[in-house]
Amino acid sequence: MIAISLQSGSNGNCTYVETNGIRLLFDAGICGLRAASRLAAYERDIREVDALIISHDHSDHINYAGVYQRKYGLPIYTTQKTLCKVERKNRLGKLNNVNCFLAGEKLQFGKVSVHTIPTPHDCVDGVAFVISSGGKKLGILTDLGHLFKELFSVIASLDGVFIESNYDPVMLSSGPYPAFLKKRIQGPKGHISNVESAELLQSGTKLKWACLAHLSEANNNPDVALKTHHKIVGRRFSFYTASRYMSSGILTV
Repeated sequence: MIAISLQSGSNGNCTYVETNGIRLLFDAGICGLRAASRLAAYERDIREVDALIISHDHSDHINYAGVYQRKYGLPIYTTQKTLCKVERKNRLGKLNNVNCFLAGEKLQFGKVSVHTIPTPHDCVDGVAFVISSGGKKLGILTDLGHLFKELFSVIASLDGVFIESNYDPVMLSSGPYPAFLKKRIQGPKGHISNVESAELLQSGTKLKWACLAHLSEANNNPDVALKTHHKIVGRRFSFYTASRYMSSGILTV
């Protein structure tokens, strides 16, 4: 199983996973041309992707889903509540091939399973993902809201993970955001910090690597995030960071 973060952060999210002959994209927060060119750099054709799976209705995850479908022919998978939310605002344009699932359901693509995990993030119906194939499991766990109980058993089952590590508490506290936004980020429906991410990853007994994702531009940076994780988790497995501006390179489990 290979995975590539094509981009990660509030300016747009998109992750590619390929395994057992199945090609999947998770989220469509970057423009189609950017996604296509970044995949082409790894000799992958966006038109050969089997499904575009959406985590939630925030624009940095869903903004270009309609373009991906109309320009590249990708079928969209999302929850009914998420679809209704974006359709009410006519944000995606005309959609012809949408497959709805319930948060918590398992999606099947050939021999590849995608388990959806409901999250308490402040969206209408958010989910995180665990992709299973050939005895390996990969997590895409971002926009989590807070550390809820199920996450610890999920992490313990994974071989690799893209994990939200949104902010450094000191940087957020002293940073430029207004008080209401700081409260939202730290609240039970916001994001998890470097410290919380590291505490969660201590349950990762099978992990080969963790890629820290969805880093805030104003309230975090890769060096701070990595330093926090190394201090709390140590170096039992490899750490990477997912960039706000470029792809991660190929990560393998």
